[in-house]
Amino acid sequence: MPGSSRTHSLGEWMDFKRFTALCTALTITGAALAPAAGAGEEHHPLAERLREAIVAQNFKDVIDLTPPESGTARAAGQREKYDPSPAELAGKARVLAAQAGKPLHQTPNMDAAIIELNPAGQPESVANVLLSPQYPNGVVVPVEDKSLATDQVRYRWWDDTEWDVNGGKGTRDVLAGRENAPIDFSSPYPASVLKLMVGFGVLRLADQGKIDLDADYAYDPNPVREACGGPSVKRVRQHFDEMITKSQNESTCALIKLIHDLGSWDAVNKSFADLGMPTLMVTGTIPGNGGRWIGSNMSGLDTAKLLLLVNGGLGVLWTTDAGKQVTRNELSASSRRVFQQALADQGHNEMLSTPNWCGRDYPVQGIPQQVPARWIQPDGTVKVGDAVYDRDVRPCNEAAEVTFAHKTGWVDTTGSDAGIVKSFRGKDNRRYVVVVFCNLGTDYVDADRPADPPGVFPVLYTQKYAKLGKAIDDIMKNL
Repeated sequence: MPGSSRTHSLGEWMDFKRFTALCTALTITGAALAPAAGAGEEHHPLAERLREAIVAQNFKDVIDLTPPESGTARAAGQREKYDPSPAELAGKARVLAAQAGKPLHQTPNMDAAIIELNPAGQPESVANVLLSPQYPNGVVVPVEDKSLATDQVRYRWWDDTEWDVNGGKGTRDVLAGRENAPIDFSSPYPASVLKLMVGFGVLRLADQGKIDLDADYAYDPNPVREACGGPSVKRVRQHFDEMITKSQNESTCALIKLIHDLGSWDAVNKSFADLGMPTLMVTGTIPGNGGRWIGSNMSGLDTAKLLLLVNGGLGVLWTTDAGKQVTRNELSASSRRVFQQALADQGHNEMLSTPNWCGRDYPVQGIPQQVPARWIQPDGTVKVGDAVYDRDVRPCNEAAEVTFAHKTGWVDTTGSDAGIVKSFRGKDNRRYVVVVFCNLGTDYVDADRPADPPGVFPVLYTQKYAKLGKAIDDIMKNL
């Protein structure tokens, strides 16, 4: 992958060629279908270690700044949600800093998935763990080895109020026919990680000759929506880059509208289902401006599969229940390069990884990634659009062990991060996809969180995410 791929030795490559010559299908170690958690069955070590790492963070001691009984109860989940701008976040942080908050009244909802990759980019092992008030000690999701899928989870649409007052239980099904699934789970809203789905849709249509990445797109919203901005003219490629690297909402709205202009959202959503990723969907957006994203859903497992495809490993990556063999060729090589480069150039490294705040006591260091040079100023600090960070990241870059090609997302009730981790040569070899969705967003903080310096991009989440990111990376080092 541009900017983050690892060079493999000839010996590794020949070992892989001999391996594939002997096998007609990839057998994934540790992802075999098993009874749901609580059945007393032994789980694969990766899944069990992920579950232990999540539980060890003790998320229940996080402070809720807008608890439901405080008079500032969160509105129903169907209200609009956009990731705030840096200025909006700074303003909100000042307001919330004056609120005492209360300890979290129940276990949060979290969906965490890992796919370990072999040197050829194929899945080696898979783990998916869910956390919720119903599963306070985590539940290991059974994953079928051939399809990298599960039919053991009844996914529910996220709703803030239902989580607050209904014991974390959702009431609307994401997928039909899952009423008897043993695990019942409300999927946290993905926030800006949904931009991965928009990106896939744009590049899929580019491969079909329906979109020219180098053509100008005149975005003329009707009606104008504040979060989406006003009219603009930019190359499609620029919109794509801004959507992923800076999480720019205006460019995202433009690309969503572009897909609407082509009448292609139904086809894009159908492609997710046909490729064995049925929980991925973007629905209910406004054709005239690309706004209203709340009808988006993503599970951790299907998001990890989407990134597995974008990463572009050799051969068959998984086979759907309908028998379709999914390979990297679902996107062209040129489209994968565009996607990979944008993810590798991510500017917001501040959830599972935290190098933008290099050297601070708070937050702790997460995944030890390298900050892309694109955002580093002459004094070593980082500036991403209007987001200004106050730390010299060069010492952390020198000590970095991995690249993290990823996408973050944040709203009041979402913290999300999804990406591809690859280690530098000699840095405890590891390659994996990691996804974490949780409802602990910017309304939730640590009791000991210090005040953010004036004019500096605020720490958005509890640092427990960074601790979890480091714990996951340590697990992958030692597999």
